[in-house]
Amino acid sequence: MNPFYHKKGKGACVRKNTRMDIVPWNKFEIGTNSTIEDFSAINNGVGDVIIGDRTKIGLSNTIIGPVTIGNDIRLAQNITVSGLNHNYDDIHVPIHMQGVSTSPIVIDDESWIGANVVVVAGVTIGKHSIVAAGSIVTKDIPPYSVAVGNPARIIKQFNFETNTWDKIKN
Repeated sequence: MNPFYHKKGKGACVRKNTRMDIVPWNKFEIGTNSTIEDFSAINNGVGDVIIGDRTKIGLSNTIIGPVTIGNDIRLAQNITVSGLNHNYDDIHVPIHMQGVSTSPIVIDDESWIGANVVVVAGVTIGKHSIVAAGSIVTKDIPPYSVAVGNPARIIKQFNFETNTWDKIKN
């Protein structure tokens, strides 16, 4: 990390075996007391990667910007969060030669993302939400929700009037 271009909060820890593909023309920030565990890959080459305070990025996660991860987040193991897509409009040109497009991902404060989840470009996961292990998140998840499956669907939401997690009928 280059301290002239990137920010590392007090007590933040990026483990030794983390792959940091970060460039100076895009932001990389990791907040106070946050951790990125070994065997993860962080890439800000096509968009900023911002990680808030007290956030824990588990083993073997891949994060490709543009991504904003809030405060007090828990990402389990083997999660892919990628704001990057490859273009494929012209059938006369190989896909790898058509460039890329990006769409920001936001994971709001206090959320928990289970192991082996994939979050695709353009998705927002609302505050204090849970995404179950193995889910593929292709659409926004509202705050205070539990989402499961492929594609991920909401199965519970917190009801502030009754102070309970209510099941959602799909």
